[in-house]
Amino acid sequence: MNFDSIIIGGGVAGLSCAIRCAEAGLKTAVIAAGQSALHFSSGSVDVLSRLPDGSAVSQPFAAFEALAAQAPEHPYSYLGAERTQSALAWYTAMMAECGVYLDALPDGQNHARVTPMGTFRATYLSQQSTFLFDLQHPAQGLSSVALVTIDGFRDFQPQLAADNLARHPAFAGVAIKTAAIELPGFETMQRNPCEFRSIDVSRVLRDESKLHVFAKTMIQQVGKADLVILPAVFGNGDGAATIKLLEGLTGFRICEIPTMPPSLLGIRLEEAMKSRFKQLGGLLLTGDEVTGGDVENGELKRIYTRHHEDMPLCASTFLLASGSFFSRGLHADRKQMKEPVFGLDMAQPDLPREQWYQDQFFTRSGHPFMKMGVQCNPALNPSRRGETIGNLFCAGAILAHYDPVSEGSGSGVAITTGYQVAEAMIRQYQLRNGLALNEHVSNEQDVKQPDSPQPVPERTPA
Repeated sequence: MNFDSIIIGGGVAGLSCAIRCAEAGLKTAVIAAGQSALHFSSGSVDVLSRLPDGSAVSQPFAAFEALAAQAPEHPYSYLGAERTQSALAWYTAMMAECGVYLDALPDGQNHARVTPMGTFRATYLSQQSTFLFDLQHPAQGLSSVALVTIDGFRDFQPQLAADNLARHPAFAGVAIKTAAIELPGFETMQRNPCEFRSIDVSRVLRDESKLHVFAKTMIQQVGKADLVILPAVFGNGDGAATIKLLEGLTGFRICEIPTMPPSLLGIRLEEAMKSRFKQLGGLLLTGDEVTGGDVENGELKRIYTRHHEDMPLCASTFLLASGSFFSRGLHADRKQMKEPVFGLDMAQPDLPREQWYQDQFFTRSGHPFMKMGVQCNPALNPSRRGETIGNLFCAGAILAHYDPVSEGSGSGVAITTGYQVAEAMIRQYQLRNGLALNEHVSNEQDVKQPDSPQPVPERTPA
């Protein structure tokens, strides 16, 4: 089977690249082995909340110059602030077309999102059903907050979150209460309580009559509150609409927070992106896995998958966005890291295994192994045994030289690198087919060529 572009990996980076390629008319296929990390994500888009030296970041794009000085091989350092802004503007507009609206503060600063533990993390874009807390003054405008769960739902403990929230100095004068609402029809659900998950609750609350009963009980138990924090249990596709309906029924301002997996906020993003890709005519090969490929004269000619052993898949350009260790995009043995599909060259310090990580699991300095990954040039092309593979690109968590956790940059790097690889693929496609280029190209693989930046669409929080 022949394609213009083949994307290996169905996460944020892979789907961003695939959608952009399909928008430009490229015949594109995505090979996704299984669930992506979106099932475990917050549903927000982190861009940059901390520099490698540990300095906190309030305005991510203003910090790119300092980031480039500290980490010149960081993916953002290769791409620059303008290209990152262009990619995020495209992503925000594309998701809005899918019915998923992402909000940013009007001044371009990070905001804070509340976690299921009642703590705060900095992020840049959040879904409209969440609340954008001010990073420096998270309790601003709030005199009372209620944390509400579903009676019998074990993936969110509101009292634990309330205790941590009360410890925050900004909430010293804020009344914090908790409540557990009985789910209509719960007694008839033939499920072990230990298996009672957010997706089960969402199926019940799709019934509007049961949502009305739920809303009435919430009003009775909560009373008055400036903000009601609920676990994300309101559907993956229509969740935002259900939240709006619930707000209308109760009069409360509601904030969704992610729960233990599956995270409906993350699944909401994944399903919207997959649906968009299919609408554009893309081919999604789910449940399959790439086992290897043939590299000839510095180019990847064809790949092989577990389900198509006797039928190689060919393309002009390829993207490897198979993720990090969680998604098995990277593999570690006792001595070294490996990229298991093509055997690409890795970037890892010459350290013994016991120095790959810090003694403390939660550490602001991060763990050294998080920055290990595939070594790429500024065009995001990898190499194998020192030879650059010109039509293969890498994007997302498989890349080296950045720490998505300690930096708070995971989704931003995934979207930006996926999008910019797509732009390079599109330019190569246009050159091969003698089409007019959308922009001046001095090097068909140079993803550092500056674009005219577009502002990220912003929605002022309620």
